[in-house]
Amino acid sequence: MPVIRTEFDIDAPHQVCFDLARSIDRHMESTARTRERAIGGVTSGLIQLGESVTWEAVHFGIKQRLTARITEMDEPHFFVDEMVQGAFKRFYHKHEFISVAENKTRMIDTFDYTSPYGILGKIADVLFLERYMQNFLMERNLYLKRTAESQAKVR
Repeated sequence: MPVIRTEFDIDAPHQVCFDLARSIDRHMESTARTRERAIGGVTSGLIQLGESVTWEAVHFGIKQRLTARITEMDEPHFFVDEMVQGAFKRFYHKHEFISVAENKTRMIDTFDYTSPYGILGKIADVLFLERYMQNFLMERNLYLKRTAESQAKVR
């Protein structure tokens, strides 16, 4: 049951960071490498509490679908998305935004998941999956940081 945690300080207001993190459109931009696209539920704009999105993407050369629902939200401080259906046995993904100074936000991203297939899933975690997910989340969060900071400069 790996837990992946990343933390970034972003030179932008926390509402900007919060909205970018729940933007379906920005998510697709940040995951272009895996051709991730929203194909069901909320497919554009800002996802809200209780709403879900179905993603289609290519990971490890295999086209996959995953549906996640926003199960908790305290705007603009945090939201949680949880897998409803997909490749994992389960996941709980918390996105937190803490104002640390004027126009400066600490983004804390915690991804807690369980791989499917019992012991085979645990072996996959050790061999490649946890590292793959760390890189995937890091790439996405760096994209969010760059985008938020460039938007904050325009304001």
